[in-house]
Amino acid sequence: MVELAPRNSQTGSLIGVQPIAIGAVALVLVLFGIGSIALWRSFSGNVPETDRMIAARQLQARTAQVSEALVEKTKGMEVTQQESIDQLQEVQDQLLTMRKQFALQQADARRLSDQVAALTEQVEGLRQSLASAQANEPAAEPEPRKRSKATRSANRKRHKSRG
Repeated sequence: MVELAPRNSQTGSLIGVQPIAIGAVALVLVLFGIGSIALWRSFSGNVPETDRMIAARQLQARTAQVSEALVEKTKGMEVTQQESIDQLQEVQDQLLTMRKQFALQQADARRLSDQVAALTEQVEGLRQSLASAQANEPAAEPEPRKRSKATRSANRKRHKSRG
């Protein structure tokens, strides 16, 4: 085995002081950086927190405007949708009325068709009865009409005046 040499006391004291010095230097650098940032902000007048607050307020205002615009458009769409629903209801009512009228017209047409058929049957029955009645009667010559004496004398006078 290899024996390690004991550490000497000087080296141990130097190593123990070194991290404290590094820490102190780092602390001084951090404090210097914070101080310089604070001085820069106070002299430049440009504070990022204020700019961020202004930007946030503007963003909120824009969001509110967009929200209001969306609410108005939504209300407009609701009104348009309700008008469309009302118009559709009117069209449906008119269609129902037209269907009822069409059904009534069809019923009237059927009724009239039935009446025409019944009348046609009656007319055909009358024709057949007339034809059978004419077939049963003997064919007789029509008798000459008898004229009244006044008509005969009037005809004679006309004939004499012409001749």
